[in-house]
Amino acid sequence: MSLPTTVTFTDAEAAGVDADALVLAARKKGGQVAIVDGHGLGEGARSAVEKALAAVGAEAGAEEVTKLAGVDGVAAGLVLVVGLPGSGPAPRTEQLRRAAGVAARALAGREKAVFALGQADRAEAMAVGEGVALGAYTFADHHGVGKADSAKPGLVQAVVAGLAQDEQADAELAAVTQAVALARDLVNTPPNVLYPETFADLVVEQAAGTAVEVEVWDPERLEEERCGGILGVGQGSGRGPRMVTLRYTPEGASRHLALVGKGITFDSGGLCIKPGTAMVTMKMDMGGAAACAAATLAIAELGLPVQVTAYLCLAENMTGDLAQRPGDVVTMRDGRTVEIINTDAEGRLVMADGLALASEQQPDAIVDVATLTGACIIALGERTIGVMGNDDELRDSLVRLGTQSGDTAWPLPMLEEVRPTLDTPVADLKHTGERSGGAIVAATFLEEFVGKRGEGEDAQQIPWAHLDIAGPAFNEKAPWGYRPKGGTGAGVRSLIALAQSYTG
Repeated sequence: MSLPTTVTFTDAEAAGVDADALVLAARKKGGQVAIVDGHGLGEGARSAVEKALAAVGAEAGAEEVTKLAGVDGVAAGLVLVVGLPGSGPAPRTEQLRRAAGVAARALAGREKAVFALGQADRAEAMAVGEGVALGAYTFADHHGVGKADSAKPGLVQAVVAGLAQDEQADAELAAVTQAVALARDLVNTPPNVLYPETFADLVVEQAAGTAVEVEVWDPERLEEERCGGILGVGQGSGRGPRMVTLRYTPEGASRHLALVGKGITFDSGGLCIKPGTAMVTMKMDMGGAAACAAATLAIAELGLPVQVTAYLCLAENMTGDLAQRPGDVVTMRDGRTVEIINTDAEGRLVMADGLALASEQQPDAIVDVATLTGACIIALGERTIGVMGNDDELRDSLVRLGTQSGDTAWPLPMLEEVRPTLDTPVADLKHTGERSGGAIVAATFLEEFVGKRGEGEDAQQIPWAHLDIAGPAFNEKAPWGYRPKGGTGAGVRSLIALAQSYTG
């Protein structure tokens, strides 16, 4: 995993820590830029920094970095000041994460930096540490020899002020940030390297020696298990599909959480082929499976007393001579038939088999994660996860926990008028409906495959939530906050936070 920075904590005054750089935060108050409290500077040093900021016209805006050298009263040779806007919808912990990430990116190549951004408690110190670690992320696994040799290394060591050294904090920070980095690495890996078989192999390798058991179904087993959705999507590729199941079953677990991840390792659109420019980023179409795998491993690493079963639905959507056609009818895991309308709406088909499998275990809740619809990007933009589901409490918890943890999320409704648009005279249902409300249409199809708990008249649908991460899973633009260009690891922290909420 590509996390070059070691993060430690200290309760010492930041200005006195021996480091290459001291990182501070600034905020604009009454038209003046001021250093945020908690900096540990003497009055002379604080005044000198603020005068220097005024002299260069600093505005303390998001993404703004000002570098100052030779500040009296500061042990570090460089003082780096990052903007920390005081307003906006993001929670303060997320503002701190983003500011720390901006600073970490600006400190690439430095050996050691100490961070004093005004963090006032354990949660805020952890947020700064998380922002530093994720902001320093790099992915250079496939650079050529010359470029790899000349690549600028990230910040080597970060010391976060405001929290005494804490082994539990160290372990939690490492588990979460390494999980996000793993998901990013998976998304960033080229599709000729990461395809269903190699994805499955990598998960087996990552789980070795942990409390997570892994089972892999190849195409023959998928045929035996009647997983027609994933088989239909994968039949146009020479690289057959896989269903990977991860099981974490700690002693004393009182709750069972099932996760289902979309794992289309490359999406050409199938016979309903995408335009060439739209395929360039389609290695990221397995971001949901990456998030589910990484989160499960992190939950096990943290030793949370929550049973987790994750289903990674892996396939490559290609145009080979056996490729699925519009008009085909496939039989899903639960026995129902589905008419294929658009082969570029393949993700919901592989997910449907995963949801059916998850339902058979009758867990307390099912959460699926998928880069599912462009419609969700149109609705919510490129940085926000759309959350839908059949259970208001679960949906709202994921919105709240996700936004607090850095996976900004927003709820979308499940509309009753959508379901009739999936009716067809030739099968039990079709997998697309009207174009309007596309994200909700896709979620409505998925809900059809969520089973019930209990038997007879007392049976009720299993609480289920759907995370559409099509927008935030991959950043095609410039890095921002602690998010790099490329894979972001969207959804990982939401799932970890949900599992942690089940332990209270």
